[in-house]
Amino acid sequence: MARASERRQVVIKPVENEGELLQALAIREVVFIEEQHVPEGFERDADDSRAYHVLAMEGGHAIGTGRLVMLSKPPKDETGPWAQISRMAVLSAYRGTGVGALVLQALEEQARRSGAAGIILHAQLTSLDFYKAHEYQPVGAAFQEAGLPHLEMHKRWSSGL
Repeated sequence: MARASERRQVVIKPVENEGELLQALAIREVVFIEEQHVPEGFERDADDSRAYHVLAMEGGHAIGTGRLVMLSKPPKDETGPWAQISRMAVLSAYRGTGVGALVLQALEEQARRSGAAGIILHAQLTSLDFYKAHEYQPVGAAFQEAGLPHLEMHKRWSSGL
């Protein structure tokens, strides 16, 4: 694996066509279905058609992805419009190089542009430190989702940011 300093520049771009969506789905298939054994019927859902998707690109190759969905109602004990980040995935050779942070930042920026007061996500327990480092707070107890332990996390920003 090449060190981050040896890598080309990573660019985060919105998915703009079916071909790019297929690249995002291919990354998710490798990470979730092949590596983590998430059932395909769970990994692919109706939110894909209405979500804002991004791709992390390096040297013309898709290496990471994530999606954002605006929620129809806020989480319990919250007010205002909220968004949900999900399906964050980075190919194994690129994990730990900052790609996930770039994807997360791009999705947060889109949530802000869309008027969201905050973001909810379901973090795999193995990813808690990553999300805590980005100011997400755990909410409630751990639960099983797609056969893996998760924890709900929220990030709310004050208005004016």
